[in-house]
Amino acid sequence: MAFGYPISLEVKGRRAVVIGREAVVQGKADALIEAGARVVVVAEGPQGPLARLKQDPRATVFRRRYRRGDLEGALVCVASSEDPSERDAIYREAQSGGVLVNVMDDIPHCDFAAPAVVRRGDLVIAISTGGRSPALARRLRVELSEQFGPEWQEFVELLGEVRMETLAELPEIGERSRRWQQALHVDELLGLIRAGRRDEARSLLLARLVGVGAA
Repeated sequence: MAFGYPISLEVKGRRAVVIGREAVVQGKADALIEAGARVVVVAEGPQGPLARLKQDPRATVFRRRYRRGDLEGALVCVASSEDPSERDAIYREAQSGGVLVNVMDDIPHCDFAAPAVVRRGDLVIAISTGGRSPALARRLRVELSEQFGPEWQEFVELLGEVRMETLAELPEIGERSRRWQQALHVDELLGLIRAGRRDEARSLLLARLVGVGAA
C-alpha cells in the first residue's frame, strides 16, 4: 500500500517550498499558506497566480526554474516538473537535506501523498487514494464540502471549549472518553448551532458530561 500511514503535519512557521508551474496551478502554495507555513514559490508561471502570491506577505516568489539549494532549511516541498532529470534532482536534494518531498505524478519520488482537503476551521478532512486517482480524491472533496458545511467550524470550536472546560473534572482518560461518546449527539447539537442556539448546545453538552448547565 502506497502512503499507508496518514498524518497531519504541523507546518506553522516552518519553511515550505513549492516548485513548478503545475504545483502553483493546483493550489499547493495556497494550501500551505492556509496551514500557516512560510512558503517559498519557485516557478516561471503562471503569471496571474504568481503575481497574487507575490502580494501575500506569507509567501516569497522566485520567477525562475529550480536551482540546487532551494530546499535549504525547508520542512516540506511540493514540486512539479516535466523534466525527469529536474524531478530527480529535487528529490535527491530533499533526501540529502531531510526534507519531506512530493514530486507530483511521480510516486517513486514522493515521501508523502498530498490529499484533497476539506477544511472547516480546525476540522480537516483529508482524502487520499495513495496517488492512484487524484481526480477521484478531488471529486470526493467536492461531495464532502457539501456534506460538511460552515457550521462544522463553529461546532468543532464549541467541542474544544467544552473539552478544555471539563478536563479537570474528568481526569481519567477512559471515563472521559466514555462520557464524551455518550454525550456527543452530533445531529442534535449541530441542529442547535444551525438554529443560532449555540449557548443551548453548550449547556446541553456540559449537562451530559459533568451534570451542570441545562437538565
